[in-house]
Amino acid sequence: MPTLLHIDSSVFPAGASASRDVTDAFRTAWQEQHPEGTVIHRDLSAHPVPHISADAHTAGFADPATHTPGQAAAFAERLKLIEELENADAVLIGAPMYNFSIPSTLKAWLDNVILMGRTAGAEESKVKGTPVTVVASRGGSYAPGTPREGFEYVQNYLRAVFADALGADLEFIVPELTMAPHNPAMADLVPLYEASRERALEDAATKAKSLADRLAA
Repeated sequence: MPTLLHIDSSVFPAGASASRDVTDAFRTAWQEQHPEGTVIHRDLSAHPVPHISADAHTAGFADPATHTPGQAAAFAERLKLIEELENADAVLIGAPMYNFSIPSTLKAWLDNVILMGRTAGAEESKVKGTPVTVVASRGGSYAPGTPREGFEYVQNYLRAVFADALGADLEFIVPELTMAPHNPAMADLVPLYEASRERALEDAATKAKSLADRLAA
């Protein structure tokens, strides 16, 4: 049965996080299709992974036989994350926008799993072609044509990482205007927020079911 790697990075818990609500909808629909399948869930807010260290970085480019004890220990932890990604049939990521970019915890995970010559820049990479769905929630709107379009660094960055560097099959679900119910200045945008939320939840369920069916075929 297919394995789904589910990564959440919102600092807020379920029910208070727009990205978690949508990743939960995706995961629920996926599990309905594969009740006996495997879901590996990493909550990077509750259990952050180490930021990349000099030992973990240099070990990735050195012969394991030459690793120092520090390199060996650091790379062993990094390797667990890399193999988790390589062994996933599909990947689901909650990536809320914080200060125009992704959470630092998600960046730390990416720095660990991106390894040139293995997950990136290698024709035989096991990550190449893997379906990756990113829920890119944001408090306002950064869509093309909006005043803040130029401040959108979440989708741009993750597209460069997953599609260009890792060769994954990347799709986005974008619930936006999530601050509208909480910011009086955005009160007029609440209906647009609600429509965006409903669309995102529906997209998550639809994409999960379609992808689960495709991988099971």
